[in-house]
Amino acid sequence: MSSLCVLFQTSSGQDVASILQLVQNLMHEDEEEDKPSHRRMQNVGEQGHMALLGHSLAAYISVLDRERLRKLITRIASDTTLWLCRLFRYESGSAYYHEDDREGLLKVCRLVINTRYEDYSTEGYTVLNSRQPVIYQSATCRPGLGQHLCSQLALPLSSLCTVPCNTMFGSQHQMDIALLDKLIREDVETGKLPLLLIANAGTPGAGHTDKLGRLKELCEQYGMWLHIEGVNLATLALWEVSSPVTAATRSDSMTLTLGPWLGLPAVPAVTLYRHEDPALSLAAGLTSSQPVEKLRALPLWLSLQYLGHDGIVEKIRHAVELSQQLLEKLKTLASIKTSVGHNAMPSSLYSESSGGSVEGYFAGEREVLDSLNRWLCERLAQLVPASGVDIVDLEDEGTCVRFTPLMTAAALGTQRSDVDLLVERLTELVPVLNCTLRLRLDFREEVYRHSALSYIEDLSWPGLGAVRYEPRVEELTDSKRKLEVEKINSELLVKLGDLDADLIFSTGLEFGPEKDCIFIGMATEDLDVAELVDTIAALGRDIEENGRLLENMTEVVRKGIQEAELQLQKDNQDKLMEEGVLRQIPLVGSVLNWFSPFQSTVKGRTFNLAAGSLDSTEPTYSMKAQTGGLASPETPTSSAKRLPGQRLFRREGAGGSDSHSETSSVGQAEDFSRERFPQPTTPSPVPDEAVSVVPESPETPQVPAEPEPTQENGEFGTQEEERQPDGQDAPVEETGR
Repeated sequence: MSSLCVLFQTSSGQDVASILQLVQNLMHEDEEEDKPSHRRMQNVGEQGHMALLGHSLAAYISVLDRERLRKLITRIASDTTLWLCRLFRYESGSAYYHEDDREGLLKVCRLVINTRYEDYSTEGYTVLNSRQPVIYQSATCRPGLGQHLCSQLALPLSSLCTVPCNTMFGSQHQMDIALLDKLIREDVETGKLPLLLIANAGTPGAGHTDKLGRLKELCEQYGMWLHIEGVNLATLALWEVSSPVTAATRSDSMTLTLGPWLGLPAVPAVTLYRHEDPALSLAAGLTSSQPVEKLRALPLWLSLQYLGHDGIVEKIRHAVELSQQLLEKLKTLASIKTSVGHNAMPSSLYSESSGGSVEGYFAGEREVLDSLNRWLCERLAQLVPASGVDIVDLEDEGTCVRFTPLMTAAALGTQRSDVDLLVERLTELVPVLNCTLRLRLDFREEVYRHSALSYIEDLSWPGLGAVRYEPRVEELTDSKRKLEVEKINSELLVKLGDLDADLIFSTGLEFGPEKDCIFIGMATEDLDVAELVDTIAALGRDIEENGRLLENMTEVVRKGIQEAELQLQKDNQDKLMEEGVLRQIPLVGSVLNWFSPFQSTVKGRTFNLAAGSLDSTEPTYSMKAQTGGLASPETPTSSAKRLPGQRLFRREGAGGSDSHSETSSVGQAEDFSRERFPQPTTPSPVPDEAVSVVPESPETPQVPAEPEPTQENGEFGTQEEERQPDGQDAPVEETGR
């Protein structure tokens, strides 16, 4: 907005370079330079430049004189229409070029209404009241297509009839023809007019093709218009075409989206249709008297000449071969199921639980599988961006990964090596999905074993699960408890993220329903779920106890200071009573202390923060050292010794991970384990000099006799002296007493 204001504030205008720089800044203003992007960018080659050149040439051509412009656009439109009709085997057809791929079908509906209602051009929508028109579409059509037609044609939604797919016989993604026949007969009996049928030659989800031949016969029986759309119409350009798709050449109209099929940017979609009355076509908007509108075909005219017939066929054949290659390779993966029709080009694949061991093992398994398949698609799109995979939701199968090379391969430059890489990544990721699905139940059971942990049921999370640490203090109010839960789980998430583990810990989905939780990502076969949950509980307990210690420290220090003040007052009074009043006078007290020194019996005090108590300083002055107990050994992070390279939460010898490297020794592995995870040690005999409190035992340790010189080494010393621990010197003990 600021750049736009600057543009209008410059009264003299800007040069071309400045304007182009402004456009470039607007294109890249939202991008972060330090964040890697996984967005799929279209590969614009020379063929793409030809299509883009067509838009510039159309602007230049539009300024020609009227007669020359008319001849040029007539030649461009007729050539493009002729080439497309021959290429896709649609004889005696006309073409309408449009930017919105739904616009062609909308114009066709208006053409059919003008044809079936003779007085429509004069009476308008009032003639529709006599016989309500009905538009039939398959349940697998594009979402929102029928509603868009009704809103643009000012028809009620009751004029739209959605025909279900087969439920007992045939493909579950094909229109139920018997049911369609029944619906049409019922509408005719109630005085309605069957107007148009929308069929699929490649459903948007899985690429299934309706039985177009049978549907054409049904349309001829009831005088209906048959319109076909779908990605499989591209195969009409091949020499070998399947019979279900070949029947599309007999349709009354069909929409072609050449841009994605051929990798051409900014080219219009084309609707081929057959109709003998040019006046009705003009009234419906399929043809125009404005010469400039006919220039929409110019980008296609240039691109088709650049590619040629062989180049177009090769691109479509390459996409078909990529789809067939993937289908063949997926047959070896047991946990992958494909949903694809006969000779259908797109492939929709989804992961299922391998075998029957975990099938239906908990409620909501379908939602969990959907979330895992979404994760699978995101990972595949990141790892193999040239594959062009995306997400699709099918009614029966649920969430699937869709591979549609006819819609993406030409733009992304997908090759056979990309399909091989896609299968390799699938082979790596599918076992992770299966392991995660199996271990979710174990994770839930382990969480239930800990009273301080709460299992969070979030079926939309693609991972092991979610857990929340709950404080054990019950006297907290709801608001304070909520803050305490948020604080503990936030610190716990940070500590878990710092661990040397392969797991991913996060706060979950950005707009997820659960907050103040810890979400654990995908798991592998060798994951030790029990150790993972125990570690989460232990870390949460440490955070809670440390927090309480800090909260209580203020009260402990305050009480300790009050007690210390009372003790100091008492000691001062005792000192005054012992020394007398004369010793308190500055000059007299010094002289009196010089002649008769006084030994005070008042003891000092030290405040122990850890224990919260006042202690006497007598042991400190008697031993000339600070008193204290033996330091307790540190609690190890993991009780098991780990080898170099072994991460946390991994079972030994599981999942194909080597328990020991060939080049490393056992000693090196133990040293490494002690370095990273301190092990508890047994307290050894401590020298007397290191002990701050003198032993109260009255026994005197035995002092060894003076060593005799040995004849073996010729030096003074004995084996007993060498074995005697340092610091056990009797004179020190006697001096202490």
